[in-house]
Amino acid sequence: MVTLATGASWAIAGLSTAGVIARPMRWPEWIWAVAGAVLLIVLGLMPWDEAGRAVAKGGDVYLFLIGMMLLSETARDHGTFDWVAATAVNAARGSRIRLFALVYATGVVVTTFMSNDATAVVLTPAVFVAAKKAKADPLPLLFACALIANAASFVLPISNPANLVLYGGHMPPLGAWLVAFALPSLASILVTFLVLARVERTRITGTCESNVVREPLTTGGKLALAGIVLTAMLLLSVSALDKPLGLPTALAGIATAVIVSLLAGRSPLGLARHVSWGVLPLVAGLFVLVEALDRTGVIAWVAGGLRAMLDDPTRAAAVSGTTLAFVSNLMNNLPAGLVASSAVAQVHPPQIVTDALLIGVDLGPNLSVTGSLATILWLQVIRREGEDVGFLTFLKIGMVAMPLALLAALGTRLLIG
Repeated sequence: MVTLATGASWAIAGLSTAGVIARPMRWPEWIWAVAGAVLLIVLGLMPWDEAGRAVAKGGDVYLFLIGMMLLSETARDHGTFDWVAATAVNAARGSRIRLFALVYATGVVVTTFMSNDATAVVLTPAVFVAAKKAKADPLPLLFACALIANAASFVLPISNPANLVLYGGHMPPLGAWLVAFALPSLASILVTFLVLARVERTRITGTCESNVVREPLTTGGKLALAGIVLTAMLLLSVSALDKPLGLPTALAGIATAVIVSLLAGRSPLGLARHVSWGVLPLVAGLFVLVEALDRTGVIAWVAGGLRAMLDDPTRAAAVSGTTLAFVSNLMNNLPAGLVASSAVAQVHPPQIVTDALLIGVDLGPNLSVTGSLATILWLQVIRREGEDVGFLTFLKIGMVAMPLALLAALGTRLLIG
């Protein structure tokens, strides 16, 4: 029986999530997530101490995002993105389709070795600059960044922070991971590329500028690029040791920002003022909303439904992975992943079911523009550059790309067994 308090908690969580997705009055996403969390506390539906513990659960995610955003802003401020963009445009040799393929391939590499959030905040600004230099329509290239950020986000454990959330911070050995996810990842990447290239074919055909001037990298630009590369190596090393990624990423980002700024004779505080800090309260608010759902028994209900399907693990994997993929677009994949992680901790399903859930929570958000934290970050980056993508615009591509890629990836994983 649903009590008044339970119904109120569900209503607040639902309205808050709807606010994040729809952005009424064009207010930033974080306002709606925080408003929902505050309302739960003010109405006495969640004690302050429990809300505080919920916020604290996101500590590793906050640190990871801080490091990535500082790396991105340092690279942007010191011309690294301009240099990378000119390099990509010249490599395309006047072909828009070749430029599109180069951007997509670069997105695969960045997502694989630095995470999908890095693709959103580090690669996207460079791609926007490349589009301007090439005098090409930026949207197909920007869509490539958004979709590959999710399509390639289960190549490695570090490719998506949601992977750490779903496995509770204890990842399978790298060898076992690659056996389970190498072929599904390849299927996801290829299908997403083919769909996006087909949908955007009229805008990626023809010629573009080539042989654009590439200014030499400044010392600051070189150091920023080195900081990004070293951070990628650091993440691989830390992941291999099964340690949290947040603190090392934050320290790498802070060190890069401080060193580059001081050598350039600037204050690091000036650089920090341009970082999109609103993503941190957004994540904190989402953690509180998930905790509220846990208190109302939603997670126990989800765990019960998952347990009831385990007589047929293959069917359970297919149904649960597909369901989670679509649910991630209704409540964002971070809270969806937290709910799934809590349910998995209670049920202890076979590995194939957990793997299917991970594919769903990683790939599902390619359906809608607010489905994942990476695409929300991507939105903030392109808005800063004067572009914007509405919910329906993204959905027209996502409703084709996501289901086909999900079918390919889940089908491949189930065939592996």
